[in-house]
Amino acid sequence: MHHPDPAAPDPAPHRAAGPAAARPRPTSRDVARAAGVSQATVSLVLGDKWRGRVSERTARLVRDAADELGYRPNLAARNLRLGRTRTALLVVPALTNEFFARVYTGAATVAAEHGFGVVLYPSPQGVGPAKDPFASARAALDGVIASSMAADALRAIRGTDLPLVMLDSDPADTGAAAYVNLDVGDGMRQVTGHLLALGHRRFAHLSSAVPSWTFDVRARALAACLRGVPEVTVRTVPAPLDVSGARAAAEAALSAPGPRPTALVCDDDIVAAGACKAVRRLGLRVPEDVSVTGFDDLALATAVEPELTTVRLPAERIGERGMAALLDVLSGRPPESGDLPVTLVPRGSSGPARAR
Repeated sequence: MHHPDPAAPDPAPHRAAGPAAARPRPTSRDVARAAGVSQATVSLVLGDKWRGRVSERTARLVRDAADELGYRPNLAARNLRLGRTRTALLVVPALTNEFFARVYTGAATVAAEHGFGVVLYPSPQGVGPAKDPFASARAALDGVIASSMAADALRAIRGTDLPLVMLDSDPADTGAAAYVNLDVGDGMRQVTGHLLALGHRRFAHLSSAVPSWTFDVRARALAACLRGVPEVTVRTVPAPLDVSGARAAAEAALSAPGPRPTALVCDDDIVAAGACKAVRRLGLRVPEDVSVTGFDDLALATAVEPELTTVRLPAERIGERGMAALLDVLSGRPPESGDLPVTLVPRGSSGPARAR
């Protein structure tokens, strides 16, 4: 790990959110004044270079003063200016989801080709605020890549001067240096067209209960495709991103008063797996009675029976493009633009709608 040079200038003050926004972040000068030592001594102690140069008593005074003031050196910002770390941080909503593992694989492959490393950092569910990764990981970084994150989850990262590349995120949010997106809206249009061609007119959308731009785009695309189609009905039911929660949501959608939906459109494959279980628990069949579609094309999509009709997302490719975009930003080059295409993969979980 790189430690700050004793002669290095303090990083720019960080403004805290909320009522204390006007209070500047404590500086090494404040710590030096509180401990009665020089700024160089503060840098030595907090950079863990004090042994043999500063007494243990003085080191303890500096650490106690820093703790009391809430001071933390901005190692990441310092190292960014020096350009020495060759390390990027990849922030994802979950480590257990195969999609993000594949995003990491793509990013790490491109990073290795350029002598970079990638540190993986989870922010559970992608909803904020995430903890400041520099406080917990203590990593010195050149930049950050954030995949499928809610806007509020990135406040801590945006409080630094690190370049931020956002994947599968709202391009209208101007807080990033670059965006790399999948054409998820087109993916939902492909799903909807497929089901309409099979004669389906009664839909239930099992929408992700996690607030995220990527799921909002899917919902808007589905609504736009079905708007104005004769005799179409759509029921939207929020679903957790786990099999048991999705099963319960699907059972509610299928058991609600009124004509039963003939197609369950799910925001991801995990939700779709839960939906398939719900269909069977109600004594129905997939796809003879109810068609089910997913999104992502995880390994799970071909592990269930019947196999899932779903949208294949090039997860490794978005990781590759994200890392390439960060390298471009660090080098002062314009990143590659344009959304990555996605592909509908029809399988056994979708079939013709039953005659009324």
